[in-house]
Amino acid sequence: MFINATGFYVPEERVDNQHFLELNGLTSEWIEQRTGIHTRSKAKAEENINTMSLEAVRNALPKLPYDIRDVDLIISASYSPYDTVATAAHLVQHEYNISNAKALYLSSACSSFLNALEVVEGYFAMGKATKALILSADKNSAYSNETDPKAGHLWGDAAAAFFISKERLGENEAEFVEVYTQGLGDLPKAMEAVHLRPYDGGISMPEGRDVFMQACTYMPKNVVRLLENNGYTMDDLTYFIGHQANMRIIANIAKQLGLPDERFLHNIEELGNTGSVSSALVFAQNVERFKHGDLIAITVFGGGYSTGACLIKY
Repeated sequence: MFINATGFYVPEERVDNQHFLELNGLTSEWIEQRTGIHTRSKAKAEENINTMSLEAVRNALPKLPYDIRDVDLIISASYSPYDTVATAAHLVQHEYNISNAKALYLSSACSSFLNALEVVEGYFAMGKATKALILSADKNSAYSNETDPKAGHLWGDAAAAFFISKERLGENEAEFVEVYTQGLGDLPKAMEAVHLRPYDGGISMPEGRDVFMQACTYMPKNVVRLLENNGYTMDDLTYFIGHQANMRIIANIAKQLGLPDERFLHNIEELGNTGSVSSALVFAQNVERFKHGDLIAITVFGGGYSTGACLIKY
C-alpha cells in the first residue's frame, strides 16, 4: 500500500492550562508536569468530525495525483461520531460525488486509524478496492467533562485524511511496510479503564495509571515486533510517532528503546490528546520533513483496550 496524499485540519482555538484552575483546581504547572500539555485545540460548536474530515480532504486534494472520484473505498475512523448513520465517509462521498465507493464507519478507540489501515489492506488483498480514503477525526470537546480532574484537561480536536492506493502511483510515495493491530479486551482492567458514554458522563479515564502502564508496554513492543519482522533494527528507524496521550509515555518509551529525542515527532504540547487521529495527524503535519530512505513507525494504544503499529518507508 502506498500513500498518495495526506491532509489535515486543526481548529484555530487553543485552550490553555489556566482554563482548568477554576474548573477542577489543577494548576498549569501540575498539568504540564504530568502530561506535557500546554494548550489543546478546540473545535467550534458548529464543527464536528464530519465537517473537520471534509476540511482535511480539501487540504489533501492539491497533492492528490488522481481524480478523487477514482476512490473506491472510504472509511471514517473515529470514536466520537457526530452522526452514526450519515458518517464522515458518506458526507465526503456526497460532497465529491464519489459514486463507486464503499463507505463505512469504524471505531476501535485510539487504534481506529491503524485498524482502518488494516481494513484497507484487506479490501486491497481481496481485489475489492484499489484506491482508499481514510478519514481520521475526533471531536473530544463534544464529550469531555472539563471539571473531571483525572481526564478533563487532556483532550483536543482535529482531523486527518489519507489517500492510499494498492499500487505505487508516483516516485515519491511512501509505502506501508507492515500494519499490525491487536484487541486487548482480555486485559484485567480493559473494560473499565476508559469510557465514552454520551449520556453517562461523556469521556472518562478512571484507570489512568493502568492505561499508562499498558501504553508504555505495548507501543514500543509493537514497533520492535515490526522492525524484527522486516529485517530492521532500532538504528534503522528514522522517526517514531506515538499516540499523543501523554509526554511521560513518550519519555518512558524513549528510555526503554534508547532513542534520542530528535527521533520522536509529537504535537501534544500544543494540541493535547486528539484521540484516534493523533498519530496520523503528526505524520500529516510532518510530510515535508520526510525524505527518501526514511523509516517511520506509528504506534498507538487505546481504550477498550486496543493497540496497533505500522512501518512506513519512503
